[in-house]
Amino acid sequence: MGKQALEIFRDCLPLLQTLSDPHRQDILLLLSDNGRMTVNQLTERLPLSRPAVSHHLKLLRQADVVAVEQVGTQRYYELSMHHSIGLLRRLLEALERDCL
Repeated sequence: MGKQALEIFRDCLPLLQTLSDPHRQDILLLLSDNGRMTVNQLTERLPLSRPAVSHHLKLLRQADVVAVEQVGTQRYYELSMHHSIGLLRRLLEALERDCL
């Protein structure tokens, strides 16, 4: 693996670690299938407490995978994966270039 590929891989590690959790994967699938949702709507469909769902959403937001929009007293979460997909695309291109 080349130096640039290794640097990009290291940049991807927080994202990959965040995406490795099955509960966070379930949240992403729900948001993908249903569009934007509140914490309560997600909690109704998951075997997790509301605080646990909020914690997972916080980690997903920090990884730039989910965005939040405040509407009145409600916070709506939705997929926002453009940055993450771009980062993973850069990793794949570097791996193809350096390792194949």
